[in-house]
Amino acid sequence: MRITTLAENTSVSDNFGAEHGLSLYIETDKHNILFDMGQTELFSENAEKLGIDLKKTDITVLSHGHYDHGGGLKKFLSINDKAPVYINRYAFEPHYNGKEKYIGLDISLQDNERIIFTDDFYEIGQGLTLNSCNDRPKNTELGSFGLNMLINDKLIPDDFRHEQYLLIEENGRRILISGCSHKGILNIAEWFKPDVLVGGFHFSKLPLDDTLKGYAEFLNGFDTKYYTCHCTGTEQFSFMKKYIEKLCYLSTGESIIV
Repeated sequence: MRITTLAENTSVSDNFGAEHGLSLYIETDKHNILFDMGQTELFSENAEKLGIDLKKTDITVLSHGHYDHGGGLKKFLSINDKAPVYINRYAFEPHYNGKEKYIGLDISLQDNERIIFTDDFYEIGQGLTLNSCNDRPKNTELGSFGLNMLINDKLIPDDFRHEQYLLIEENGRRILISGCSHKGILNIAEWFKPDVLVGGFHFSKLPLDDTLKGYAEFLNGFDTKYYTCHCTGTEQFSFMKKYIEKLCYLSTGESIIV
């Protein structure tokens, strides 16, 4: 399986643009999967530079309802006229950073016939499932980091019920793809115990202290290889790298074989 980063906060070279966001292109034995579309149309520009034909995408997954992961949705729908787009049914609810900054999706797209709304569990096909884990107990709670959702005209802390994770089971291995891991990367690692986990850890606002060291040591306790990016934070990554044996960073323009 090949995973290529089409958009992320950093870049492997000046040839590829970078932005605060995430987009991954996943090539399995059977499918070409676009996971998230970044903040803008940048993912498509980088895909072209990398020789990736987004028209060949046959499955599209949006991890959650934030602009830096779904901002490129309209562009993708104009490029590719066939791939279904799997989105949690809560993803188009209004989401805010604080009280004034809207960070949700383009509401005008929610009625597009290509969108398939998912619930807590959805089986795309053999070996491909989407999991929101809304009913699973959390052993670690880091809060909403100031992110809110608008429910009944009231802003309340986001519970991230709109977030889902893609589990790929192929050749006897379990690869989990996460966008921002808002429900807690420690919880997610414990829930799934995958062979490989790819995605953001949402640690970028955390200080480099003993607490973060403890989180890193907890993650290191699993027999999992981690490829992180985006909302993890580059300083936090460098700090945790000392405590997590199998931790790598993914930048825009980079491909890995897992």
